[in-house]
Amino acid sequence: MKYVVSGLEPASFAQLSGLGDDALRTASAKRVVADAKPGFPCRVSLEDAEVGENLILLPFSHHKANSPYSASGPIFIREAVLERAQYDNALPEQLRIRLLSIRAYDAHGDMVDADVVEGAAADPVVRRFLERADVAFLHVHFARRGCYAARIERASGD
Repeated sequence: MKYVVSGLEPASFAQLSGLGDDALRTASAKRVVADAKPGFPCRVSLEDAEVGENLILLPFSHHKANSPYSASGPIFIREAVLERAQYDNALPEQLRIRLLSIRAYDAHGDMVDADVVEGAAADPVVRRFLERADVAFLHVHFARRGCYAARIERASGD
């Protein structure tokens, strides 16, 4: 089962780039500077920011479903990133180095299965979930903090 891991669309966050601290606060966001790597995972590039790099920490609705499972939470976006990452049939390093919660959802947005796994061992779990006929897509969360990390879908033609 082939799959695609996608970062978030950068255009969704373009209005935040370059804003001052007060304007970011009004948008329920704030600028932070990475002081460790890994430690500041960007949801657009699916890479951890370099030490000294600016990011914006903001709330994000990652599961806008008409379902009891609708959800949102905080994410980091690197200010300088302009392209959305896509990984074909592989997990980015950002996911491989962390403990993950992988959640499988059906077409209605209801969770039908979930597992917690070290990122280095996540590929078989991803494939097992995507082989199920009732699974439409997966959400990956960083298990320790619970934050949304990425969406995984079946590759086109699979």
